[in-house]
Amino acid sequence: MIRRFGEVPKRDIRYRLRRGVYAILVRGGRILVTHQAEPVPEYQLPGGGIDPGETPLQALHREVREETGWRIARPRRLGAFRRFAYMPDYDLWAEKLCVIYHAFPVRRLGAPTEPGHRAQWLSPRDAAAMLGNAGDRHFVSRIAGVTGQQIAAKIQKDLCTIEDSRCLVDFVSCS
Repeated sequence: MIRRFGEVPKRDIRYRLRRGVYAILVRGGRILVTHQAEPVPEYQLPGGGIDPGETPLQALHREVREETGWRIARPRRLGAFRRFAYMPDYDLWAEKLCVIYHAFPVRRLGAPTEPGHRAQWLSPRDAAAMLGNAGDRHFVSRIAGVTGQQIAAKIQKDLCTIEDSRCLVDFVSCS
């Protein structure tokens, strides 16, 4: 059985399976993530849904290029998790099956082409604390060797409320 992170599925909602691929991209001791500005500002692992006719690896390469502007090499599957979420861009309640890969960012091709996305390099510890969903944080923590208590302490110390997006974007302390 594939581990679930996040909210428990709601009984009165019909979820559609949405398969996706996501990458942990490490270079020079830092992790390349994407910041998505809308609908809620959050840091994410680069990746997304697999389009009809695409293989998972084709989708991984495309999504990373669109969201970060980087070309990747040697993707290796680390594992998978499920999460249940509403996807406002698609007006869809989804059971997201998220397959996580480790890959190497080898060449910057340009700026992200996905609207509202910005690529950013974070330390493994910051990435493990700042990513927007628990499944992403779990896999980054395994790569970074960061414990759950360390993540909780980092979140408590450095992140304010979700309403104060300045804290999420700039990672500054709020008073």
